[in-house]
Amino acid sequence: MFRDKLRRMNRIEERFAQLRRDGKKGFIVYIGAGDPNLAATRELALAFDKAGVDILELGVPFSDPLADGLVNQLAAQRGLESKTTPPKLLETIATIRKKSQIPIVLYIYFNLIHRIGMEKFIRDAAKAGVDGLLALDLPPEESDNYEALMRKSSLCHIYLVAPTTPDDRMKFIVKRGSGFIYYISREGVTGMQSKVSSNLASQVAKIRAHTKLPVAVGFGVSNPQQAQLVAQNADAVVVGSAVVNQIAENGKSKELVKRVGKFVKSLADAVKGI
Repeated sequence: MFRDKLRRMNRIEERFAQLRRDGKKGFIVYIGAGDPNLAATRELALAFDKAGVDILELGVPFSDPLADGLVNQLAAQRGLESKTTPPKLLETIATIRKKSQIPIVLYIYFNLIHRIGMEKFIRDAAKAGVDGLLALDLPPEESDNYEALMRKSSLCHIYLVAPTTPDDRMKFIVKRGSGFIYYISREGVTGMQSKVSSNLASQVAKIRAHTKLPVAVGFGVSNPQQAQLVAQNADAVVVGSAVVNQIAENGKSKELVKRVGKFVKSLADAVKGI
């Protein structure tokens, strides 16, 4: 335990510490890695850093996603078609690190980690410049060895909490996580929504009663107005499908990075305006 306290803060922890000092809310963007290709992923990451994104979540393409709605499923399909694999993605992250220190989280299904080998994947991810993993289908009850390896590599192991999570289980989950807690603001899969959940404030307060970790809220935030509304109750706002949809619409355009970057900046400005 004492050794854990001495480990270095990684970029996620440093960013949230800075946001607290500045009295600002965090802005997290999710995109599908390799959509439309890894070169675009690299350029988008650099553009997002300049646009005010605090943390970048990269969805690692997987053929059988469970939590993803149609927009993100299609992004994963395009990532697979561009031949994006975990090793190739880590190579791309290493090139991003030459120009940017934006914190990066991999949104990944555990089967991909298991296939490569958990110890090797975590070690390689840390070496490439990844800061955290959100293993979507790995429950905390089965995560002892995973968490130990993550701590050893100074990576954050991030967990999800849903509106349907019972109070006792939510308490258990948030005490196991690190970096931040990702609160899914509604039931179902990812996707753009027309309104923000009405019980958001009470749900976030319930989580905060059991952890000092920042609470990031996502699933459904699709425009600057919604982002600002969510930011009033959360430590960070996550926007995914709305950005992925912009990439889908502009994927074949030479203006892809410019157009998506402009949209992301509008969201970032809304969040930072709180």
